[in-house]
Formats: sequence, C-alpha cells, structure tokens
Amino acid sequence: MRTRDLRGVLAIEESVYTRPWSHRLFADELSQRKSRIYRTAWVDRDIVAFAGLMLIEEDAHVNNIAVAPAWHGRGIATVLMLDLTRSAIERGSRHLTLEVRVGNEPALALYRRFGMAPVGLRPNYYAETGEDALVMWARSIDSDTYQARLASIEAELPPELSVTW
Repeated sequence: MRTRDLRGVLAIEESVYTRPWSHRLFADELSQRKSRIYRTAWVDRDIVAFAGLMLIEEDAHVNNIAVAPAWHGRGIATVLMLDLTRSAIERGSRHLTLEVRVGNEPALALYRRFGMAPVGLRPNYYAETGEDALVMWARSIDSDTYQARLASIEAELPPELSVTW
C-alpha cells in the first residue's frame, strides 16, 4: 500500500466500518515502514481490499483487513492473510494476533483457518456498537508445521488468486 492508494482504501474502509480510520491515520501508519506492513489487493485498476500488520518484537498484530462488499467470499482476504503472515515471518515474527468482533463469523472462520485460537475477550471494544472483541493468537508461526498449514491454504486458493509484487 502506498499513500496514493488511500483514496481507494478509504472508500473500502468507509463502506465496511462504522468508525473508519482517517486518511491521516493511514498515512501515519504507512510512514512506519520498519514496524508496519500494509497491502492492497487489486482487480484490474481497482483496489478491492487491504490489510495491515504491526510488528512488535516477536509478535505480529493484524491491525485491519477489509474487502469491498462486492468482493466478499472470493478468497481475497485469504490471500491478504497469507501475504501478511509470510511477510511477518520474514521479518522475524513468531506469533500472530488480532481482535475481531465476536459476531463476525466469516472473519472468525478465516482466522481459525490460519490456526488462530481465542485467548480472551475485550468487552465493549467497539465503542460505536458496544460489541465485544475476541482476542485471537496463532503461536509458532515460524515452525515447519505452520509453514505446512500456509502451503495447504495456498493450495486451496482458486488459480486466479495470487500474491504479486
């Protein structure tokens, strides 16, 4: 993701979140290249999804992941998670964490596929709705076993989906 991508990113952000991040917040995140990884997913000339990760020592924290509503259910979030996870491992991360709305079943299914398990609850985490957040972790993402999990997930993707630089 680059600053010039933010118009498309913000359009998705505003369409899927009740309290979207601002242009300034995204710009600040993008300026922290050593501790942040942000990606966009494109179809032709359109940004259809994005994701972000914060690196803290051996932990990688998924800050956000969003897919434009018209593109839900096509595997794009899976590709972004694969890319973020592999990038985190390359940068020395050993564990992956995030918070997710307790009622967001599609996201929960995605994260479980990546070996993430609930470890706690943050009550009223989403102030705009009062919803709780489930805290999830995947440990030892740098292990051979986890690499096999990632390879299995990637093998199940439709052939038209891939990570390109």
